[in-house]
Amino acid sequence: MIKKINTLLILIAAFMLTSCGIYSFTGASIPAEAKTVSIQHFLNNANLVNPLLSEQLTNTLRDYFMNQTTLEEVPINGDLAIEGEIVDYKTTPTAITGDQAALNRLTITVNVRFINIYDESKNFEQKFSQYEDYQSNLDFSSIQDELTESICAKLCEDIFNKAVVNW
Repeated sequence: MIKKINTLLILIAAFMLTSCGIYSFTGASIPAEAKTVSIQHFLNNANLVNPLLSEQLTNTLRDYFMNQTTLEEVPINGDLAIEGEIVDYKTTPTAITGDQAALNRLTITVNVRFINIYDESKNFEQKFSQYEDYQSNLDFSSIQDELTESICAKLCEDIFNKAVVNW
């Protein structure tokens, strides 16, 4: 009897969490009526331009939303809409030993605008910045792709969390 009650309680809880349409197990809190998302191509307006970064960031963000939500991606006018631009891409020394840098830091900053047509209080425009440190004795061009991939993943997680995760 207790086993049946526990099973029933678990089923009721699972139904309540999934049927309302505003909670997912990824932590996303999306209005039940929202069915689509549009993510515009991020322009690269940084002074130093990595020619692949714009496409990489845009695709990583699209993939992140597709993997973490049930929203359908549409080209424009999604129920949730994201657009923005890369505003900074720079390498700076971070750890100095003697008269030279031991570590350098690649930093990428993006400006993001988010629109939720069902809850305007969630709309925002905000800059997000992430970085990766690397040994200064390494050839930057040989590790640049790996660094930007890691930074893009962090930026996309930050953007996703700000847009649809309300912890």
